[in-house]
Amino acid sequence: MVGAGGRMGQEVCRAVAEAPDMELVAVVDPGNVGGDACGLTIVGEVNALRDFGAEVVVDFTVAEAVRHNAVHYAHQGLHAVIGTSGLSEADLADIGLQFGGGPANVIVVANFAIGAVLLVHLSRIAAPHMQGVEVIELHHDAKRDAPSGTAMHTVAAIVAAREQAGCDPLPPDPTTDVVLSGARGAAGPDGVHVHSVRLPGLVAHEEVIFGAPGQSLTIRHDSFDRRSFMPGVLLAVRAVPERPGLTVGLESLLGL
Repeated sequence: MVGAGGRMGQEVCRAVAEAPDMELVAVVDPGNVGGDACGLTIVGEVNALRDFGAEVVVDFTVAEAVRHNAVHYAHQGLHAVIGTSGLSEADLADIGLQFGGGPANVIVVANFAIGAVLLVHLSRIAAPHMQGVEVIELHHDAKRDAPSGTAMHTVAAIVAAREQAGCDPLPPDPTTDVVLSGARGAAGPDGVHVHSVRLPGLVAHEEVIFGAPGQSLTIRHDSFDRRSFMPGVLLAVRAVPERPGLTVGLESLLGL
């Protein structure tokens, strides 16, 4: 487990340690060297994980660290499950090259909550049939990025579904008098508005509101606890040895 000192990292350590078919053999976090994670001492480097007997590495760090770490995972022949948001298309292409054709595979997932994956899937189904849509994402007050990676993935899925169905572009925002700057959120691809809320007490929440004359459709997912992400993490860990090269997202693992 890389990023073992963080809140998500600690939760992944517990989930892996409790899984009957897995063994937690090494915990890494350069910012918490010497600390403890599920009874193991945290080390600071990823370049010798094979020496601990690791077969799969789970990385919950930041994009900058992943760009460095992925090279080491591929070089060591370690299957990797990466749960870092903020990776660009160029980053994904580079990771794909690192793992392409070698003995190790990699799965990159921006959101491991299975309910969040289903929200995107259902939004993709609904998008061609409604005439307006806005996305609201709500997270804890320590989140670094806004909008979230999941919100942007949702918007991209909605836009792609409408384009594939041959829908007309969404109508322009009719608002002409903005009393407070940013009140209408940020306009994303195809003019889909995205609103970001940051408050203490929240974990990860997303609401997609579709509108059409005389009706609306709301699809919402709430993660109240970081345990909500663990079934998706364990699903990816079990699946990655059989998924050649690069896999992005949980959709294909869920048969969506």
